[in-house]
Amino acid sequence: MNVKNCLLSVVFLCIGNAAHADKTPIRLGTMAAGTLNWELAAMRDQGLLEKAGFSLEAVAIANQQAGKVALQAGAVDVIVSDWIWTSAMRAEGHAYSFYPYADTSGVLLVPADSPIKTLADLPGKKLGVAGGELDKNWLLLQALGKQQQLDLNASVEKVYAAPPLLGQQLQSKRLDALLTYWQFAAHLESLGYRALLSGEDIIAKLGITETVPSLGYVFKQDWADSHKTDFLQFLTLSRQARDTLCSSDASWQKILPLTDAATPTEQDRLRQRYCQGRVEAWGAPQQDAARAIFTLLHGLSGNKLTGGADRLQAGTFWSTD
Repeated sequence: MNVKNCLLSVVFLCIGNAAHADKTPIRLGTMAAGTLNWELAAMRDQGLLEKAGFSLEAVAIANQQAGKVALQAGAVDVIVSDWIWTSAMRAEGHAYSFYPYADTSGVLLVPADSPIKTLADLPGKKLGVAGGELDKNWLLLQALGKQQQLDLNASVEKVYAAPPLLGQQLQSKRLDALLTYWQFAAHLESLGYRALLSGEDIIAKLGITETVPSLGYVFKQDWADSHKTDFLQFLTLSRQARDTLCSSDASWQKILPLTDAATPTEQDRLRQRYCQGRVEAWGAPQQDAARAIFTLLHGLSGNKLTGGADRLQAGTFWSTD
């Protein structure tokens, strides 16, 4: 067992041992490589859970799809996912809701010496896309291309694969550019690769001025409503732990083994990206912007990403009032 897995085992054990019969249990689906584990470790290190009105049970899940299955099966109460899937599930009659966790998104990267300077330089090039043909950032990049009279889907050679494999292909010069998730982008940026566009840049260039969280906590609405006080306390402690990781070097050093960052440069870039992803605002303007993005994605994906509904479903965003 490596150092990271040992630390995760300790985190899960400590959280599990915090359970008491008089506390509301919150079963949280967590991936080994997910940043949520950083906050759980920080909560433990800062003693935030000792006086909480809830107990946390961290349930290991292999990937996001496994988390969705676990939530639907009732094996966990909360997972980290996106509001697009949440809305699609509501359209099918499943009353799930979303509360924002992070607004970091993907990054379009090229080698430092690449001749690719703008989107107009991509046609004819080989582009790696993490997440597949229905990846949200890829669809939005295509929308931006259309705005500039570029058919990126037809004019670039696309390679779909897992982020680590695509990163290796970019480094071995088998790709000209790569659209990947922020953690993997941070690793490549630390090696000198250049960010051409971030997911936030793409959305802004499409005319959407609000920053919209891409990931959030997803759960059954009736579960959250019936445990509102305890769940709100968990959300507060989660934000507090994240803020401390961004403001305290000592706290960050404690969770470094969980990040898999190999060098100080990568550690700094990863922390910078992570802290940029803190949700600063969540209200009507951001939710209206999410609805606009949903409408865009619905048309671009031919209904495949957003489900049968042509608009974001009412109740997708959990109300804390």
